[in-house]
Amino acid sequence: MPTFPQLSDESMRQMLEPASAPIRLIIDTDTHNEIDDQFTIAWALLSADKLEIEGVCAEPYSFRHHREPMIAAYDQLKTNPQAVLSGEMAAMRRFALNHLEAGTDPRNLRFVNPDEGMELSYQEIIKVFELMDVPWAGKVFRGSPGYLPSLDAPIRSESAEFIIQRALAQDERPLYIAAIGCLTNVASALLMAPEIASRIVVLWTSTYPSFVNLNHAPSLNLVQDIPASQLIYDSGVPLVFLPGYYIGEQLKLSLADMETYVRGKGKIGDYLYHLYTHNPVHTLFGINDHYARTWVIWDLIDIAWLLEPAWVPSQLVRAPRLTDDLYWAAERNPHLMREAFALDRDAIFRDLFRKLEAAP
Repeated sequence: MPTFPQLSDESMRQMLEPASAPIRLIIDTDTHNEIDDQFTIAWALLSADKLEIEGVCAEPYSFRHHREPMIAAYDQLKTNPQAVLSGEMAAMRRFALNHLEAGTDPRNLRFVNPDEGMELSYQEIIKVFELMDVPWAGKVFRGSPGYLPSLDAPIRSESAEFIIQRALAQDERPLYIAAIGCLTNVASALLMAPEIASRIVVLWTSTYPSFVNLNHAPSLNLVQDIPASQLIYDSGVPLVFLPGYYIGEQLKLSLADMETYVRGKGKIGDYLYHLYTHNPVHTLFGINDHYARTWVIWDLIDIAWLLEPAWVPSQLVRAPRLTDDLYWAAERNPHLMREAFALDRDAIFRDLFRKLEAAP
């Protein structure tokens, strides 16, 4: 791993203070993997009074790592619905039961590879821009076609090079990177140009809070690229860590919410409604109805903290270390990070819904 600039506690505190508008922003996203990224990009584009979106970068994604444990869980539960599952199969229990109830077999699911996921995300970002009548040329970039093989092998891509270029631009304001997927593009940029670590602030939503002693394998954003996930904590880059579990997962919407506050609110509102009612992850997880269900719009948490930090209360803590077996290590890093510990779900959605009223 290269040598990164080490910020003093005082400098880190300054970098991790709530952002002041206008905010320089890059969104780094696996937009096609489900539906929350599209909501997030739309909300950011509707918040141009505070956010200067310099670019949107496409991340790779794939759910392929779920295939074998889901099939194994499905087979065991088909034989014995009360079976006690362990390891990765335990995390797939609920989805395996969904497939059994729906009469579907997870063997028939198709999983995209990371390079295909990145390209699909790139095209989906463009679609959101076009639905909102926002020019996208020179703003949307393809990212890495795969994950880091090691910290010695950063992956050069349009997105990684764009992140470096904007981080080194002559602007006294920090560059915020809202990372709402895996961290391959961001990690590659840091490895290619370590000096940018003192000029950027990474916002990342993923996994459990740093005080929770649970395995992080269920977190898609973290587990896809483990070296990149470890790097973001170990490098000392200013980090606003926005846990998905317990915190971001409060950002739930029901079908009734979508029908009342989103459908009919411009072209983008109708598209977001379509995504909600045709969620690609429902097929993956064996869900075939909306009865008494909600869906988590996880990724809004990054934009929420930027727009109004009081909506996502946070505190400064020492950054954790992520072990190879995907637990927080007992020994923490010496540098500070900011970590969210709560969320005002209603205030966040009220702002989003009000802005959708003005969508083209």
